[in-house]
Amino acid sequence: MKIGLVGFPGAGKSTVFGALTGLDPAAGAGTADKARIGVVKVRDPRVDALAGLFQPKKKTYAEVTFTDLAAGHASGVDRGALNAMRNLDALCQVVRAFPDLAGESGEPLREIDGLITETILADLELVEQRPTRIAKERGPAKEREMPLLERLREALESERPLRNVELAPEERRTLSGYSFLTLKPLLLVLNVAEDEVAAPAPSDVEAAAKERGLGLVVLSAKVEMDIAQMPEAEQAEFLSALGLAEPASHRFVRGAYELIDLISMLTAGPDECRAWPIPRGTPAPKAAGKIHSDLERGFIRAEVVPWQDLVELGSEARCREVGKLRVEGKSYVIQDGDVVHFRFNV
Repeated sequence: MKIGLVGFPGAGKSTVFGALTGLDPAAGAGTADKARIGVVKVRDPRVDALAGLFQPKKKTYAEVTFTDLAAGHASGVDRGALNAMRNLDALCQVVRAFPDLAGESGEPLREIDGLITETILADLELVEQRPTRIAKERGPAKEREMPLLERLREALESERPLRNVELAPEERRTLSGYSFLTLKPLLLVLNVAEDEVAAPAPSDVEAAAKERGLGLVVLSAKVEMDIAQMPEAEQAEFLSALGLAEPASHRFVRGAYELIDLISMLTAGPDECRAWPIPRGTPAPKAAGKIHSDLERGFIRAEVVPWQDLVELGSEARCREVGKLRVEGKSYVIQDGDVVHFRFNV
C-alpha cells in the first residue's frame, strides 16, 4: 500500500512523516523532483502466532510505503505534488490544529477544503481533455466512456469530489487508468498541540470528515516522532503517561486499512508466514494473483482455514480431520484472517 503525505506550509507534514516512519525529518521534506520515502511494517499478531506454530525461515508483515510529497504553498498545491499523487493508492493530508509561532490558531477546515478544491480542479482538467481523444475513437469504449465522463464533469463543476459520486463496479474499472485524485481515499491527520494529544477531534472537523467521506486520525506529530525514535521497550511507558494505547503508526495504519477497506489474507508454512493486504470482497483467484500471476492464471482451488483454528488445533492435518479446513472454488471470497494455500496448474 502506497500512501502520499501532503499538506500546506506549517502543517507539520515532514514531522508526521518522521512520526510514522521513525526517520529524521531534519533531512528535509520531499520536493517536486524527489519525494522522500519511508516503509513501515504493519505489525500483525496473527503472523506472529502462525510463526510460533510453524517456526518459518522468514516472517513477513504487510508494508505501508509513505511518500513525503512537496509541500503546498499559499496559493495552492505544488503541481509536481499533484502529479505524484496519481501513482499512489491513497492520500493523507496533514492539517494544522496547533498554534503557530505567532500564536495564531490553525484553520483545519480551510486547509481541508483547500486541498479538495485543488484536486477537483486537477481532475476537471483531465476530464475536459479526454473527450477530444475519445471522439477520434470508434467502438464500445467511446460509447461507454463519453456519458460517464460527462457525468463526472458535472460533479466536478459542482465542486463534488468523485469519491462522493456513486459509481457501479464496471464504471470504476473503466476509470481505473485515469488515476483521478478525488477518487482516491483521503485520510486526514489532525496535527494537534502536545496537551491535546489524547483528546478527540473537534466536533466541526469530525463532522466535516464524515460529510466528505474522509478518514480522520488525531496525533501530535512532535510528540509522536519522539516516541517513534525511542527504543521499543520504552515506548509503552511513555505512551501510557500520555494517555495513549499505541503509537501513531499503528493508529494511522488501522485508519488507512479501514478507509481503503483492506483485509489481510495469510499464508503459512515452514518457509514463510506472511500477511497479504487485499481489498475486502476479493475472490480467491484474484487473491492468488496477489502472490503470483501464475496462481491466478492456473487457479484450481483454495484450501482455507481461519487462522485461530489453525493456531488452536496446531496443524493443517488436524484442521482437516475436524472439518475446519475447507476446499473453496473460484467464487469464494477471501475473508480477513483466512490462511490460504492455493492449488494451481499452468
